[in-house]
Amino acid sequence: MASFLQSLIDPRKNWLAKQHMKTLSSRLRRYGLRYDDLYDPYYEPDIKEALNRLPREIVDARNQRLKRALDLSMKHEYLPEDLQAMQTPFRSYLQEMLTLVKKERAEREALGALPLYQRTIP
Repeated sequence: MASFLQSLIDPRKNWLAKQHMKTLSSRLRRYGLRYDDLYDPYYEPDIKEALNRLPREIVDARNQRLKRALDLSMKHEYLPEDLQAMQTPFRSYLQEMLTLVKKERAEREALGALPLYQRTIP
């Protein structure tokens, strides 16, 4: 069952998944975004914690991409074609840290401790 589900979302095996990835890639390139930029730190505390653990340069670059995308969207414009060609929308910078944070949270829950971002100092 799990292998069947994996084959449905794998762009190398499923034509629809490949088309979805292609469309998503072109939309992200238009604004100069990466897929990881779409994660909202206010939606899930694990994402906020993962962003806090990343180096400052990576977080600053993320914020600049988001600001540029908002600016372009407000102006109803896209990045120039030469800049769109240079974009890497599926180059991940957040997934490894997010996996680590989720693993630590699961370990804390298994041990019965409070999550790191809910602890208070007495």
